[in-house]
Amino acid sequence: MKVEIWSDYACPFCYIGKRKFEAALESFPHRGEIEVVYKSFELDPNAKRDIDTDIHTMLSSKYGMSRDQAIAMNANVGEQARSVGLDFRFDTMVLTNTFDAHRLTQYAKQRGLGQEMSERLFHAYFTESKHLGDRETLVALAAEVGLDPAETAEVLAGHTGSQEVRADEQEAQALGVRGVPFYVINRKYGVSGAQPSEVFAEALDKAWSEENPIILMNEGAEGICEDGFCGVSPEPKVEKPGSND
Repeated sequence: MKVEIWSDYACPFCYIGKRKFEAALESFPHRGEIEVVYKSFELDPNAKRDIDTDIHTMLSSKYGMSRDQAIAMNANVGEQARSVGLDFRFDTMVLTNTFDAHRLTQYAKQRGLGQEMSERLFHAYFTESKHLGDRETLVALAAEVGLDPAETAEVLAGHTGSQEVRADEQEAQALGVRGVPFYVINRKYGVSGAQPSEVFAEALDKAWSEENPIILMNEGAEGICEDGFCGVSPEPKVEKPGSND
């Protein structure tokens, strides 16, 4: 069974939702048979690589609220992050364009390290205040998860991963995804937002039961109660020793 997750590294709820989904997956009895694939989605494809403002001022300007209101809003998100074991540091967060970070993830996926790279980038952005638009920073983060630094630098200097990022985004558009995080389970069920772990668990259970229905091996068996009636199987006939009947 496959779970596809569209997210952006500049999205706090994508990281929070990641933890909630992981908690549901950890308790799922068939977790070893679930393929998790992270997909690219840019909240602001036109964002500059170097932004000379902090996230409080950016939100204040974007939503027409005071800076104090923006700080309070971020504090609330920070509390939600702490509830799932994450430490968000909004005051020092470095705003940037995430396109290269997504390209790096696409490259890491080709090397079998997509999930490790995704986790490292989220942590770097929200907790360590790393500049994810800086290619030297991305090369260093890639090396930490096991990618070759020289090869990674070459990848980022070119266009590797660009088509895959755009393909993910076009696919999201075709599916009607307008915001992230967005989870698609077996191309049948969608879950939008950083929902409680119970919601993810229920979706996984439902998709699994439909994908793997129980096969009854003894159709019409006796000794079962159904439809308000309990049938009684006849007592087996026991032959007496020496009987010819």
